[in-house]
Amino acid sequence: MLHQKQGEEAIVSNYNDTGDHHDGNGGGDDEEHHGDDGSTLNVKSLLWHGGSAYDAWFSCASNQVAQVLLTLPYSFSQLGMLSGVIFQVFYGILGSWTAYLISVLYIEYRSRKEKENYSFKNHVIQWFEVLDGLLGSYWKAIGLAFNCTFLLFGSVIQLIACASNIYYINDHLDKRTWTYIFGACCATTVFIPSFHNYRIWSFLGLGMTTYTAWYMTIAAIVHGQDEGVQHTAPTKMVLYFTGATNILYTFGGHAVTVEIMHAMWKPQKFKYIYLGATLYVFTLTIPSATAVYWAFGDELLTHSNAFSLLPKTRWRDTAVILMLIHQFITFGFACTPLYFVWEKVIGMHDTKSICLRALARLPVVIPIWFLAIIFPFFGPINSAVGALLVSFTVYIIPALAHMLTYRKASARQNAAEKPPFFLRSWTAMYVINTFIVVWVLIVGFGFGGWASMTNFARQVSTFGLFAKCYQCKPQPHVAPAPNHH
Repeated sequence: MLHQKQGEEAIVSNYNDTGDHHDGNGGGDDEEHHGDDGSTLNVKSLLWHGGSAYDAWFSCASNQVAQVLLTLPYSFSQLGMLSGVIFQVFYGILGSWTAYLISVLYIEYRSRKEKENYSFKNHVIQWFEVLDGLLGSYWKAIGLAFNCTFLLFGSVIQLIACASNIYYINDHLDKRTWTYIFGACCATTVFIPSFHNYRIWSFLGLGMTTYTAWYMTIAAIVHGQDEGVQHTAPTKMVLYFTGATNILYTFGGHAVTVEIMHAMWKPQKFKYIYLGATLYVFTLTIPSATAVYWAFGDELLTHSNAFSLLPKTRWRDTAVILMLIHQFITFGFACTPLYFVWEKVIGMHDTKSICLRALARLPVVIPIWFLAIIFPFFGPINSAVGALLVSFTVYIIPALAHMLTYRKASARQNAAEKPPFFLRSWTAMYVINTFIVVWVLIVGFGFGGWASMTNFARQVSTFGLFAKCYQCKPQPHVAPAPNHH
C-alpha cells in the first residue's frame, strides 16, 4: 500500500507542479482550476475547464448512451427479453472491469514515466502510448490500429444516426442528403481542443439521453402493445449473436478512457468512475429497451431505430432533436482521439493556436463523412463494429495487456496500483482476465463476427451501397402525388 500511496502522491504532485495541461490539451494549472480571486471563476472556467471526477463521470456516462439507446429494442427483438437484460448486465460489468484495467495501466505508465522526469506538458497521453511504454512497439501498433478503426466507425455511426433521426421529423429530404448536412455540422468539432473542454457538453448530453430513454419507456407503455404483437425471439443464431454483439458495443465506450483520464486533475480517482456511470446507464437502457420491445415485438426486426415505430408527437420530436444534439457531442468524443493521433503524425500536436489545429484536423472528418454515405445501415453496422473492433479494443487487449504488464513478481511488487479491495489477489485478477479474453474471443468475436457480418452483407445485398434512404417508407408521400395533377 505504501508504493501505491507514493505513486498516487507523485502523480498529483506532478500535475500541480508542472501545470501539465495549460494549453487546453488536458487539465489546467492549479490557479486555473480553483482561482485565487473571483474573476477567475467566470463563465469560461465554469463551462469549459473540467477535470474533476464528476466531469469524468459525466463524460463516461454520456459517451455510453448515444444512438445505441435507439437500437437496443432492435437487439431485444433478436435476443428476446430475458437474454437482452442478462447481456446488458453481463457486458456492463465486463466493460466496467476492463475500463478499470485501462485506468490501472495508465497510472502505471504515468508513474514510471514521471520517475524518469518525463513531462507531459502540451501532450495528451493516449492508449497506444500506454501500450508502447509498458509492452513495446508491437503492442503500440495493435492498439493504434484497433482503436483508430473503432473510433473511425464510431464516428461514422453517429453521422448515420443523425440522418436517421432527423428523417422522422422532416422527411422532405432523404437520409443521404441529411448525412451530407450533418457531416458539415459535425466537422465543427475540430474546434474543441480536448476532453478537458467537454464539461458542459457531457452534462447536457447525459440530460438529453435521460430524457430520450424515459420518453421511450413512457411512450411505449402509453401506446400499449400493437394488435397481434408477437415476441418470438430468439429464432435464429445469426440474429441472436448479432443482437448480443450490439450490446457488447453498447458498453464498449472506453476507447476514449485514457484521454478522459488524462483530462482529470487527479486521474487516480478514475478507478470506479466507469462502473458508476454504467450503473446509471442501466437505469436508462433496460427500462426503455424492455418497454419498446414489449409494445412492438417482432416488428422491431425491420426497424432498427426505435423512433420509427413510436407515435409522432411533440414529445417524440423533442427526443429526436435532443438526440441529434447529443450525437453531435458523441461524434466529437469519438473523433477527438483521432484528431490527437493525426496531430502527432503531422507534428501539430504542440500547436497552441486553436484555428491552426482545427484546420489540420479537417482531413480526419472527410473519410468519416464518406463512409457514412457508403454504409448507411444503422443497426447492423453497430453489431459489426462491436464484434470485429470493440471485442479487441475494449475487452481482449486491456485484459491481455494487464496480465503481461504484471507477469513478473517485481512488476507486481512495485505496481502503482494494487488489486482492488474486493479481490486482494493477483491470481484472482488473472482468472477474471483470462475468462474475459476467452469469452469475448469465442462469443463476441467468433460467433458475433460471423453473425454480424452475415447480417451486414444481407443489408448490402438488399439495399445496396450508397443507399439513398435506408429503411424509409416513401409510400405515404408517393401515393397521393397523382391526385394533384
